[in-house]
Order: sequence, then structure tokens, then C-alpha cells
Amino acid sequence: MRIFRHFDDVPANLKGSVVAIGNFDGVHRGHQALIEQAHWQARTVGGPVSVMAFEPHPQEYFRPGPTSIRLTPLRTKARLLAELGVDAFFALPFDAAMAARTAEVFVKDILKDGLGVAGVVVGPDFEFGKGRGGNIVRLKTMGAADGFFVTAFEMVRSGAEKISSTRIRDLLAAARPEEAARLLGRFWAVEARVEHGDKRGRTMGFPTANMHLGHCFAPAFGVYAVRVVITDNEREVARRDGVANFGIRPMYETKVPLMEAHLFDFDGDLYGKHLQVELIAYIRPEAKFDGLPALIAQIGKDADRARAILAAAPSKPKLDA
Repeated sequence: MRIFRHFDDVPANLKGSVVAIGNFDGVHRGHQALIEQAHWQARTVGGPVSVMAFEPHPQEYFRPGPTSIRLTPLRTKARLLAELGVDAFFALPFDAAMAARTAEVFVKDILKDGLGVAGVVVGPDFEFGKGRGGNIVRLKTMGAADGFFVTAFEMVRSGAEKISSTRIRDLLAAARPEEAARLLGRFWAVEARVEHGDKRGRTMGFPTANMHLGHCFAPAFGVYAVRVVITDNEREVARRDGVANFGIRPMYETKVPLMEAHLFDFDGDLYGKHLQVELIAYIRPEAKFDGLPALIAQIGKDADRARAILAAAPSKPKLDA
């Protein structure tokens, strides 16, 4: 998959694509179905499949703040889109110039002249252009005039519930990772590089891999049963079960929330390696203990509980209709 941060000078072999447009934050089951629709449309016209999203997320541009709503940073989003067979990912910068583009200019400059699209697939509530001046009806009208088709894809539901990034964030914030996984189609993961920590875990008999989330959504503080994928230079080197704590460590009061993952049956050097820490189940909230022996005893109980949970947990979340 090719990744572009611009919409001009697109290679000829990627022109005439069917492009799926949206934020694709989380690349959840609804997004996956929309991209599959783009694949189906692309097969009918014999063209490639592309995805267009904006970096940063437009909500973060208009309402910047200390915390992020982003479920999937750019690196993770690109990997997930590549796994779905997307040929090109247009991760266009959302800045003052992009925000100022009217709906007409967006269609002419980006879709027609830039990408030269054969078709567009979007959700039924898609809005675009300055002040959200464009909607699905206007896009279809402009597409007909400019020679490309537009498909409004109905959003996927899980039972009576619409699958959305907002709902997934709410579930993760409420310490319900299993339900979030059901909507995502996979277990949500914290992905980051391992950093040097204070090495307290090692002295307690539970060495941990320490990671900061950076500019990414923060789930509920607490202890989780996790599965961990270890990569080095983009290559997977190992998978391990484990137990992890995410939060500020009440006994030590970390200023910035930290993910500390203890990997079962692992005795290697993780510094500098990239981890995907999948949240399988929530065990308990963070707590402050009456001394180090009590903390060590609780970590042991958490590890035992995580082993039991992971032994029974499926490799992929159960999906309902």
C-alpha cells in the first residue's frame, strides 16, 4: 500500500480509483464494511481502491486539547488499512487551507483533478467542505457532472446499536474492552515503543515494559489481562500473554499516564522494541496499597487472574450480527 500526504502528482496507476472517504478512526467493523464496498465497486470499474482520511482528525484541529480522541494513530491506521487490501492511503493534512476549501473546491481540486477518482464511497451522513457545506446529495450532483459515481453506504449495526468510533471510545473509557472489541472486530491495542522506566517492577519480581500512549486515546485506568505482539524493525518477533496496568500508579503518582505490561514467560530485552498491547479484559481499578508487600501480593493475584482469563479467552472477539 502506498501512503500519500498530498493529493497532487498521484501516479497514473493509482488514478481512477474508488476512494472511501472518512476519518476511519479505529478502522472498526463499519469502516471495514465500507472499504469492502469500495473493493466491490472497484472490481466493477477495474480500478484500484484508495482511502482518504485527514491527519490530524478534524475534531482535534477545531477543538485542540490536552487529551486525544484518536483510537488509531497514523502508523496503526495505515497498517490496518493495508491488511484490508487498500492500494493507496491518502492521509491528507487537515490545516487552515484544507478547512477553508469549499465543497466545490474540494471536489474539483482533490477528487477530480488530484485523484481522478472513478467513484466515491461514503457514509450516509457524510459532510465536507468549509462549514460542512457539502453533503451526500451535493456530492452526487457534483460527481455526476464530473464523471464519477457516489455510493452512500449504510452504517453497520451490532444488534440495534450503530457501530461508531464514539461508542468504542465510550466503552473503553468505561472499562469494557470486550464490548469495544466486539464493535472493532479485534481487541483494541495500545501501540508504542518500550521506554526505560524506574525499574521498580524488576525489583518486585514483575519486570514491566513501560510505554507512553503519546497523542492517543486513554482507556480506563486500571489492571488488564493483555496479549502482546512484539515487533522489531516492523518484523514480529514474539507474542506473549501478560498483565498490564494503565494509569498514574497511585503509590508513586506518575504525572503522565503510563502503560506497564508484564509479559508471562518472557526473559528478553524489550527496550526500543515496538509493542501492541491488546486489552482483553479489565481486572480491577488502580489502587493505593498499604506498603510494598501488599502491592507485590496484589500483583501476583492480578497475574494469576490474567492467566485464567487469557486461557479461556478466544483469539478473536465474538461478533454478533
